[in-house]
Amino acid sequence: MLHLVLFLIFGAICVAGAVNLLVQRHPINSALSLVAVMASLAVEYLLLGAEFVAAVQVIVYAGAIMVLFVFVIMLLNAGEEARTGGSRVAILFGIPGMLAGSLLVAWVLITHSGTQEVSAGALPGPPREIANLLFHDFLLPFEVTSVLVLIAIMGAVVLAARPESIEQQKREG
Repeated sequence: MLHLVLFLIFGAICVAGAVNLLVQRHPINSALSLVAVMASLAVEYLLLGAEFVAAVQVIVYAGAIMVLFVFVIMLLNAGEEARTGGSRVAILFGIPGMLAGSLLVAWVLITHSGTQEVSAGALPGPPREIANLLFHDFLLPFEVTSVLVLIAIMGAVVLAARPESIEQQKREG
């Protein structure tokens, strides 16, 4: 019973953090809301008995990736977001699409609740097996992802470069 209560509490924190992420006007506040979401997800993983996934969630996502996000936000010197009235296309297609998707998810949850059990055998078990999958079977996608992150950082540096400094470098070189 305690696990269910904690699961619901941290699930609510996760949803509240995600909503706060969307409504914030300043990017740093949004990034901090994302940290709250990732931390509450780590607690959810702990409650589900996936300690390794919870540790990876904290170390990789809440730690390294969020430091990268905050670094890029500060590098770009992003200010407060200007609010617009929205587009008619988003209202015309977005709201009905969201309602249809919500109804579909609710229908699937209601019709299939309690009919299927989740098998723990489908998940890779100990960290040794996960590492073998990551660094042996899926080595190429892992390395491609790291190269994409590096390219994104270089793109942020280029975008953050001031036009005056670029012209000064052209004159000097």
